[in-house]
Formats: sequence, structure tokens, C-alpha cells
Amino acid sequence: MELVTWLTYLGVITALIAFPGPVALLCASHGLKHGHRRTLSTVIGGALAALIMMTCSALGLGAILATSEMAFLILKFVGGAYLIWLGIQSWRAPAETPQWTPSEEQAELQPLSSWSLFKTGFTVGISNPKDLLFFAALFPGFIVMDQPQLPQFAILAITWLVIDTTLMSLYSVLGAQASRWFRHAHHVRWFNRITGSLFITAGSALLRTNR
Repeated sequence: MELVTWLTYLGVITALIAFPGPVALLCASHGLKHGHRRTLSTVIGGALAALIMMTCSALGLGAILATSEMAFLILKFVGGAYLIWLGIQSWRAPAETPQWTPSEEQAELQPLSSWSLFKTGFTVGISNPKDLLFFAALFPGFIVMDQPQLPQFAILAITWLVIDTTLMSLYSVLGAQASRWFRHAHHVRWFNRITGSLFITAGSALLRTNR
């Protein structure tokens, strides 16, 4: 892969990943509630989901999904319903102020385990069928077909994972840093309602989307 091609790909995916989507919103929310270090589990879960999506696209599943209306509808419904469920859970969450401080991030003060945070990040990342179509459409533009494709795919995937984990970690840091403004219960209540509304909006948009 030529350096110019890789730099072009780097710029494209940085802009795409930086735009806040459901996973970024989740990382910021978990950063606020659980601290940056614990939210790394959420980041890793989302990154693993992206890797699986990329691999599936490379194996041709993205093309299958693009031609199968029923498969797309099923995955779209599952993903949209899950995002809406997350939004409802956020709306109903108690207005508890963050229980961690930068010196207490290792303390077991939160009910959610790292595994639970990982599963939530993974589920949000894997539940959007549009990502399969996205990777299926993105990668061919940066792969030279008359050269070995596996090394090129590896470069594209690793680059994506590095940028993805870096930017999602930054979202979790922003959420954690914002905790100082959420020491009052009514601030937390409004935060839960805003993030819940955004999740519901994202889920509704996914349900309405076409291939």
C-alpha cells in the first residue's frame, strides 16, 4: 500500500470516527458515570465489534446483507430496538452523582463490572447493520486488487482500530472530566435524559434507514 493511499485513508476514517455516534455517546456517558479507566472496557468492546464488522465485510457478508432485504431488516430492527432500550434505561436511571474521583477509579464503587461495560460497548458496536455495508463500501476504494489483499486489509483494519480506540478513549476522558459539573442530582437527571433521548433518536433513525 502506498503512503499517499494510507494517509488518505487515515484522514477519511479520522473524520468519520470523530463524528459522534452511538458508541462515542456511550463512551462519554460511561466516562462520566464510571471514570476513564473503567470505561476502557467499553472502548475495547466497541473496537472488537468494529473488527468483527470489518472481517465480515472482507469475507463478503456485507455484500450479502446488501442484497438480502430480510437479513437487513432483521439486523436493523435488533440494532434499533437495542439503542432505544438503552435510551429508555438512561431516562429511567436514578439521578446519582458520579461516585468516583481520579484517585478512586480503582475502587469497587460501581455496580457495573468491567465485563458488563465491555458487553454494552460490544453490543452497541455490533448491532448496526449499516456498518457492514459501510466497511464493504469503504475498503475496496483503498485496496489494490492486483496486489496481495490480506496485508492491505490488515493495514486498514489495524489503522482503524488505533484511531477508533484513541478517539473513543478521548470521548471517555471528556465524559470523566465533565463529572465535576455533575455533583448535583438534577444535573445528572438532565444528562441521563439528554443521552437517553439521543440513544432513542439514533435507534429510531436506524429503524427508518434504508440500505
